[in-house]
Amino acid sequence: MIVVFGSINIDQVYQMQSLPAPGETILGDQYMQVPGGKGANQALAARRAGADVTMIGAVGDDVNAGAAVSLMVEGGVELSSLKKTIRPTGCASIWVDQNAENSIVVVSGANNDATADQVSDDVLESAAYLLLQMEVPSSENWTLISRAKKVGVKSILNLAPAGLIPESVLHDLDYLVVNEGEAAAIARQHGLDTLSGDELVIELASRYDLCAILTLGARGVVAAEEGWLTRVPAMKITPVDTTAAGDCFIGVFAAALSDGKNLHDALQAATAGAGLTCSVAGAQSSLPTKEKIEKALKEL
Repeated sequence: MIVVFGSINIDQVYQMQSLPAPGETILGDQYMQVPGGKGANQALAARRAGADVTMIGAVGDDVNAGAAVSLMVEGGVELSSLKKTIRPTGCASIWVDQNAENSIVVVSGANNDATADQVSDDVLESAAYLLLQMEVPSSENWTLISRAKKVGVKSILNLAPAGLIPESVLHDLDYLVVNEGEAAAIARQHGLDTLSGDELVIELASRYDLCAILTLGARGVVAAEEGWLTRVPAMKITPVDTTAAGDCFIGVFAAALSDGKNLHDALQAATAGAGLTCSVAGAQSSLPTKEKIEKALKEL
């Protein structure tokens, strides 16, 4: 089982020819409201990829709460440990241009009330993997990662959006997943400014005894673990919307690991999932099923 601790949002997605400049008003092409949030996206991606998933986070006692969890309910994600708070359900405004590039503003709302103690010892100890992101209070993440280390549960942290991460947490982690911007941020924090790309993931993996994974968008992904460097190219697709590609990558990666796949095969499945996500508009609505991922892998 995979336990996901993280954010749950309602996403308002606006599609337009080009992103507006400061002070500019433009007419969009279409609008949709769909479930989102990095935690929820990754939980549903892992579930659709075949894993048993428990999602733990917080929503508001408002009209958006039901909509925000609707696809997780439909998909069979376990939600019994969710918390309802007086803050509104988290919300993201996502602008997508004709080239599938996006700009996103997130208001955390109830996500700020998610706490590590929502994850009971029984739930944590029954998990194979703990999956976290950075849209909930970081101190709660650090507490959970420490607890997971003590009971032998593998932890996967997607450092998105980029934030401060103590060295003690890096030493407790099993998998660190970052994009190039997040990688640069962690390099600055820990005196690795002169390193990037392959050199940086190798150093992170060696220094903190973890698997360091750097996603490179259309250039694929590179990972370092125990002195080995693994590289997987991106799937060739015509992008429609890149909004949930990173979240899909991580959810499918976690599901593949929990299914017993080795690092290279898990990265390959995750890359295929991310590519399929880019071919459909929306966040959770674009996440592919295990069958679609397996079909795409056979066609590579």
